[in-house]
Amino acid sequence: MNDYMKEALALAAEAAAEGEVPVGAVIVKKSTGEIVGKGRNRRETAKNALDHAEIEAIDMACRALGGWRLPECEIYVTLEPCPMCCGAIINSRIDNVYFGAYDKKSGSVVSVQKMFELPYNHKPEIQGGIMQEECSHILSEFFADLRKKHKK
Repeated sequence: MNDYMKEALALAAEAAAEGEVPVGAVIVKKSTGEIVGKGRNRRETAKNALDHAEIEAIDMACRALGGWRLPECEIYVTLEPCPMCCGAIINSRIDNVYFGAYDKKSGSVVSVQKMFELPYNHKPEIQGGIMQEECSHILSEFFADLRKKHKK
C-alpha cells in the first residue's frame, strides 16, 4: 500500500515542481499489482478545471484496460478527492479509494461531505490517512512557498 502512495507522492512532487498544487494519483489493478493509471494536477499548466490528478489517472487506466469500467482497481491519491473526482471514481467503478491528506475545504469522501455514502449505484471502500504526514507536508510546504513568493 505504501509503495503505491509513494508513487503518488512522486507525482505530486512533479506537480509542485511545475507550480501545480501537489496532488498525485495512481490506479492499481489488484489482481496483478500493476499500476495502470497515473496522474497529477495540471490545472494551471493546462488552464483547465478538469485536470485533476484523479481524472488523469482514470483516463489513463481506461485507455490501458480498454473500457470505462475499472473493476478490480484501486486508486491511491495524496489528497482526499473533491466532488468531481468522487463522481469520476463512482462512474468508473473503482473498488477502493486510499487517500493521504484530508481536505477540510473540498474533500468529498469524509471532510465536507460523504459522497460515497449517497445512494449512487456504486460504493467504493475507502481508507484515509495513508502516509498522511508525508502527504500533508508536501501540500503545506507548497502553500508556504507560494505565500513567500506573493509577499516578495
